[in-house]
Amino acid sequence: MTEKLGQVAASLSEQQMAKQVMESAQQIWLAGLGAFSKTQVQGKKVFETLVKRGEALESRTRHVAEATIETARDQASKTIEAASGKFDKLEQVFEERVHKSLNRLGVLTSKDVELLSAQVAELADSVRALLAQEKRTSVTRPAAKKVVAAKVVAKKAAAKKAVAKTAAAKKPTARKAFAKKAFAKKPAARKVARKK
Repeated sequence: MTEKLGQVAASLSEQQMAKQVMESAQQIWLAGLGAFSKTQVQGKKVFETLVKRGEALESRTRHVAEATIETARDQASKTIEAASGKFDKLEQVFEERVHKSLNRLGVLTSKDVELLSAQVAELADSVRALLAQEKRTSVTRPAAKKVVAAKVVAKKAAAKKAVAKTAAAKKPTARKAFAKKAFAKKPAARKVARKK
């Protein structure tokens, strides 16, 4: 029986203990709800206060940021202008040095080539004009050319006779006479080239 009494006493204390735990849990729950309610009310106020402070800070920082951006743009444009001016000077110095080096080596620049091309064109025009003038004068004097041609043929025949006489007299010097004969023919060849 003592065992039954011990069990009853233990069960009563377990029931009381359970009751106390339940009451404690309910108080904790109610305290949590109260804290939530209070936080919700105060949270709105705190949230609104934070929003107002954020708006004020944003307007101040926006003005500061815009001023900073404008200053940075001004400095960047000044730096770009200074750098481009220095780059232009550097480029000019480089071009001058390259030009001097090319002149020392005898390399023509594009301007030199253009000048030479213009001079060649002028010379070509002059040659055409002279050829046209020569054609006009040759048309008016055809007999004069025949006389000149006859003189050239006579000179060639006389030169051949002289070469033949010297070749017969001196056999070892025949080569020299032949060489002289070749030199005598060159002016005639030039006249033929001009006629073309």
